[in-house]
Amino acid sequence: MLQTMSFREKTPTSPKSPLRRRRSSWSDAWINNASPLKNVVCAMPVQSSSFKSKTLTRNFSIDRTLALSDALMLKILEKLPDSQKNAVPLVCKRWMNLQGGFVRTIKVLDWDFLLSGRLISRFPKLSHVDLVSACLNSPRSSGILLNHMGISFHIPSDLSSNWDFAEENLLPNDMVDRGLRALSRGGCNLRKLIVINATELGLLGLAEECLDLQELELHKCNDNLLRGIAACENLQALRLIGRVDALYSSSVSDIGLTILAQGCKRLVKLELSGCEGGFDGMKAIGQCCEMLDELVICDHRMEDGWLAALSYFDNLKKLRITSCRKIDPCPGPEHVLGSCPALERLHLNKCCLNDKNGGVRALFRICEEAAHVSFQDCWGLDNDAFSEAKAFRRVRYLSLEGCSRLTTDGLESVILHWEELESLRVESCKSIKDGEISLALSSLFSLLKELTWRPDTRSHLSSVLESTAIGRRGSKFFKKR
Repeated sequence: MLQTMSFREKTPTSPKSPLRRRRSSWSDAWINNASPLKNVVCAMPVQSSSFKSKTLTRNFSIDRTLALSDALMLKILEKLPDSQKNAVPLVCKRWMNLQGGFVRTIKVLDWDFLLSGRLISRFPKLSHVDLVSACLNSPRSSGILLNHMGISFHIPSDLSSNWDFAEENLLPNDMVDRGLRALSRGGCNLRKLIVINATELGLLGLAEECLDLQELELHKCNDNLLRGIAACENLQALRLIGRVDALYSSSVSDIGLTILAQGCKRLVKLELSGCEGGFDGMKAIGQCCEMLDELVICDHRMEDGWLAALSYFDNLKKLRITSCRKIDPCPGPEHVLGSCPALERLHLNKCCLNDKNGGVRALFRICEEAAHVSFQDCWGLDNDAFSEAKAFRRVRYLSLEGCSRLTTDGLESVILHWEELESLRVESCKSIKDGEISLALSSLFSLLKELTWRPDTRSHLSSVLESTAIGRRGSKFFKKR
């Protein structure tokens, strides 16, 4: 039952009534003159025998979201913009735990946070975990931050007396393995892991618990460590860093590459950085990893003759060679080199392409089927070395950037032999000049679908091309009608 009280009617009072003699106050004057309040109706519950009396004070501290399930709250929080999601953990402890369910990628900085189990309890749905920074005991008070080969850590100011700082300040192997066990026991859906200084036993335990692991990056890798990845049945992408100059040293030889080939037959992408090995190890990978689509060779220490093993990669489509001071000093006779029949892309970045020993010629011969060829900041790429690119038979896209020794004549002597060339990009190649462009080369430019021409800061051809059809002819004449 509700008892209704109205302020519209006033109770009549006699002149002698105490209410009549009461001194008027400011509140009375305000109420009497506030016309909207005359129509206010207040509804209050009437106390009865079946209803226990309660205080009619509203408690504004009650969290109305407690009535919502976690699943429903997660759907609501997902609708928030990214700029507001960072403030969600500040609301309450429950919201902080719910917000942890959104985090999929994390970079761990405190190793004790991992060992205590709080990492998994706080972020139960992690899929990408980076442990490298937490494995280094670096002085965080230092203002010097070093970034190299995917590693970022603080270094002391007096490092000149100790260049082995990184290797000496790594966590012990048993401590790293304890962290991997804590991570695997958490039951998270781990798909990618980056770790340094782990052991075979640590990786074996991780592989048994984290069956969905697909990407693995191992720093300071060696042959024994590669025995532990044989249990990673679903591994698709693998990056091995064996030795990094001035940081740490480790060795991956043909033995390790053979173990890798026999244990990870579902690999799609493989990167070998600072690894040794040679023909036998690379051949084993090519024969066993039939699904391998992309291969990256970085700063290799491989033995002479390793290039010939690339012909065993039947399904390889992308080959990237980066930061190599040599390609192959002794590749062997051409009749044993073979070729990669499925190769589509060849990318050379920051490599020495001085072809005194025939390494560049052998590489181009093996990659003759490539349709997309790119040279970026490669020293030693002069006219003689670039002339070996005539071995490419189906080039449709060529990119040259930072190749200062290549001249206009050297460029023209090669690309005029490519009948299928459709796109050309030339940037920061100071020896290529606008004034040296011949009539044959300019005719080729007019037939290209795409042309980017900025060989140096003094080039005026790029501004002229913007007002002509050169470089845009493909989009104008080859579009569907």
